Amino acid sequence: MNIERQKLAPVYTALERFRKQRVVPFDVPGHKRGRGNPELVTFLGERCVGIDVNSMKPLDNLCHPVSVIKEAEELAADAFGAAHSFFMVNGTTSAVQAMVLSACKRGDKIIMPRNVHKSAINALVLCGAVPVYIDPKVDKKLGIPLGMELEDVKAAVKENPDAVAILINNPSYYGICSDLQSIVNLAHENNMMALVDEAHGTHLYFGPGLPLNAMSAGADMAAISMHKSGGSLTQSSLLLVGPNVNVGYVSRIINLNQTTSASYLLIASLDLSRRNLALRGADSFAKVTEMARYAREEINDIGGYYAYGSELINGSSIFNFDETKLVVNTRAIGLTGIEVYDLLRDEYDIQMEFGDLSNVMAYISIGDRIQDIERLAGALADIRRLYQKPEGNFFCAEYVTPVVKATPQEAFYAEKISLPIHETVGRICAESVMCYPPGIPILAPGEVITQDILDYIDTAKEKGCSMQGPESPDISELCVLK
Repeated sequence: MNIERQKLAPVYTALERFRKQRVVPFDVPGHKRGRGNPELVTFLGERCVGIDVNSMKPLDNLCHPVSVIKEAEELAADAFGAAHSFFMVNGTTSAVQAMVLSACKRGDKIIMPRNVHKSAINALVLCGAVPVYIDPKVDKKLGIPLGMELEDVKAAVKENPDAVAILINNPSYYGICSDLQSIVNLAHENNMMALVDEAHGTHLYFGPGLPLNAMSAGADMAAISMHKSGGSLTQSSLLLVGPNVNVGYVSRIINLNQTTSASYLLIASLDLSRRNLALRGADSFAKVTEMARYAREEINDIGGYYAYGSELINGSSIFNFDETKLVVNTRAIGLTGIEVYDLLRDEYDIQMEFGDLSNVMAYISIGDRIQDIERLAGALADIRRLYQKPEGNFFCAEYVTPVVKATPQEAFYAEKISLPIHETVGRICAESVMCYPPGIPILAPGEVITQDILDYIDTAKEKGCSMQGPESPDISELCVLK
């Protein structure tokens, strides 16, 4: 990394130069630097609204960058150790989909863990690729899916030598990492692309002592949620590309569905956040890791909770663990994670990242403070004292192994009917159902609906998980193949 160059922020500098020019706007957006919408100015501020501008020569164009955006993308590639980077303003969803669409076309096979984010499965709907799912093993005590075991990936490669790519989560939402280096090597040894969903792994490129990142492992592409742990504005992300990828083709794929009216607020936030991480990321994420360790100690001292960490590492299904992830198992106090999540928000004004049927998660990153950690620990102690129940029989996992009968694209576009959800057992689902977050489908298009899956959906709804995916707003019906 060239530290002197990393001090630059070309998009930010160009916007500041533009702000001082007092250009008369006869272009879009129609609010004309906020003059046409004073309430928006009051809400966001003059500085913010004043740089919400359209693409123009001095500011470059994200669809075909040739100047300041091009330079900013080159700086990001240097900071992350990539051959090239793309600024993404449609979220990491678009980065994941660009990876899959760049690697696969209709009928191609792609090996992936079944507990992928919905964006990966939706990419299969778009391109018509055929998923070869690897069912993750499950920690029944914690109620979480684990990583892909190397032997399972090897078996999938042996059975599907014509697959074109392997998709890897690094890390999972819960901090679980697979053996990334070995899987990347395996992919390349078999002429397959290695694609990495690093939506929750921006910090792996900067934090000392953290798990291996995709570019260091030699992966072909990686989708990075800069807005999660990297500090940029929500919806801004990066797509990192390795040296053996056709950058021009990937650019064409990105331009299939990324907006032609890219927000300079998002682009500038990527530029400034990259600079911040390159110059201060190592120190920042060392502190984040220490805060997360301190939080685990404090929470585990309460009793009843289990904030798990690197002690879970077993060299296979949990090859490594991202210690910045503060996930707390709540089963022993007789409450689901979503119940604790709701109590923290409603009674203690603490907003957690998510709660599921077994766990609640705090996303610790560069903007957190030690006093906030202490407030969380105090609230959890209070909840245990006031709301603890006898330990119940919760579902053993955030994942039910599906039976796949059709590709996501075939099922999504097939003739279908909508049925009451409890009349769908044995039918093939034509849509997705998931708790969001984390956005891992319980059901995906093409999978057989079983009673176990419906029981899981019922429990998740009853406990207050935020459900989405189906056409039915209240998830009372499902679309199934005729």
